[in-house]
Amino acid sequence: MKLPLNIPRLRFHFWGENNILKFSKDISVEGKKIFSEEANALLEKVHLKFNREIDSLLEQRVEYQEKVNSGILPDFLSETEEIRNSSWKVRPIPENLLNRKVEITGPVDRKMIINALNANVNVFMADFEDSLSPTWKNIENGLINMRDAAHRTITFNHPVKNKLYTLNEDPATLMCRVRGLHLKEKHISCNETQLYGALVDFVMYLYHNHSVLERFGLGPYFYIPKLQSYKEAKLWSEIISYCEDELKLERGTVRVTLLIETLPAVFQMEEILYHLKDHIIGLNCGRWDYIFSFIKTLKNYPEKILPDRNLVTMNQPFLTAYSSLLVNTCHKRGAFAMGGMAAFVPSKDQVENDLILQKVRNDKMFEIRNGHDGTWIAHPGLANYVNDIFDNEIGSKKNQIDFQKDIQISSSQLLNGCKGASTEECLRSNIRISLKYIEAWISGLGCVAIYGLMEDAATAEISRTSIWQWIKNRNILSNGKVVDEELFKLCLEEEIKNVKKEIGDDSFHLGKFERAKSIFEDITLSDEVDEFLTLKAYEEL
Repeated sequence: MKLPLNIPRLRFHFWGENNILKFSKDISVEGKKIFSEEANALLEKVHLKFNREIDSLLEQRVEYQEKVNSGILPDFLSETEEIRNSSWKVRPIPENLLNRKVEITGPVDRKMIINALNANVNVFMADFEDSLSPTWKNIENGLINMRDAAHRTITFNHPVKNKLYTLNEDPATLMCRVRGLHLKEKHISCNETQLYGALVDFVMYLYHNHSVLERFGLGPYFYIPKLQSYKEAKLWSEIISYCEDELKLERGTVRVTLLIETLPAVFQMEEILYHLKDHIIGLNCGRWDYIFSFIKTLKNYPEKILPDRNLVTMNQPFLTAYSSLLVNTCHKRGAFAMGGMAAFVPSKDQVENDLILQKVRNDKMFEIRNGHDGTWIAHPGLANYVNDIFDNEIGSKKNQIDFQKDIQISSSQLLNGCKGASTEECLRSNIRISLKYIEAWISGLGCVAIYGLMEDAATAEISRTSIWQWIKNRNILSNGKVVDEELFKLCLEEEIKNVKKEIGDDSFHLGKFERAKSIFEDITLSDEVDEFLTLKAYEEL
């Protein structure tokens, strides 16, 4: 039966003889163009072919963690030594991606996409993961916005300012960061099984945009987050190649940058590059998630307790080793080594802004001198400043892919962690940040400026796991207090009152702070550290 064209909303979409893709939320008229019958057919195929393999790999993550918990520390793999010792390179980097000195990241919000693509940057990485709260509305609108951005038809009319936002003639290169493999898309299921969010994001962006991107001399470029092993990279290579074949695209049409943001993955970077060599163009130092993963992976090792969050910077030896190993590994194999995020937000106060810019400069100078080919910023206001730093340091060169350090990085260097003060001030700051971020996330915002930093899921994860680690190990603060459940609860009650004072009674009561407090308390006082706070908070969406 053919449905009349004037029906404004579509509840379910069915196709195929034996399988049913089911949507638990209404689909808008524009969303129906994204989740078209043809696009859904490809998504269904990819789901049916790879869902069980993803299930298996996630089970292997649990098994790996159990080994670490038992006393077997992460290390380089003996079974893949031949890959590390043999001669090979990744597929050559496309000409239009040779200059990635400055990249900006942010959510797939319509106005944000336009402003980011118009910024003085080389790349905008539009984020379906750490910067996005995956409400159905955000996912659906995000895919619509990404289609319009890829087609360069995106506009936004601000309802209050009555201002029309449009793209410049020469926007930055668009890249799409899909969700991590651990995240399901609970609003779409097939045969009663929820689809993996990463597959939804990848298939829909690729299907709708590969042709128009080619006409602009570009391609479907992706960031892939949160991988923990080369086996996961191998699976991603199979997913990408399968989709290229289904869409009759040449091998290597899809190009990806992969974030090294988990402790297990840092020991398998060469293997990850090898298994993705037809598609990969670089690795990225996802530093914030990496610190989070360091805490989470080594949770049973009291000697690995990290100090105050602001002390865990890239010039700490274990993070410098991580950066150096990534640079050497990538450049050896013909891939880019991208730097990490400057999460600072410019301030209108000149004195404060000067301090922020100096911190950004120190961070970016470290990356340049350590050999990185480019870096990330979180705010367009930093674009000109960071561009000038790179231009002054590496001149007219598009990258530093010829840079190599004559050093060998050992597993012990990567696992040493760092020492420093643990303060009550940081404990309380982490509590406030966690409360504010979780409240924003369950309210539909995945990226929020808090105390001068652009906080996303990765930075919030550091805050809450640091507290969990301190409680578990009864860490002693610089003032002599022991961090235990009693002290945490006392600080939590006091800090939620401080948050209320900061934002005002009306905003507090209109928000979801009591629910955020409950979620935060549950995951912080649990016997085992929760794998991701977003998995717990996703139940609220």
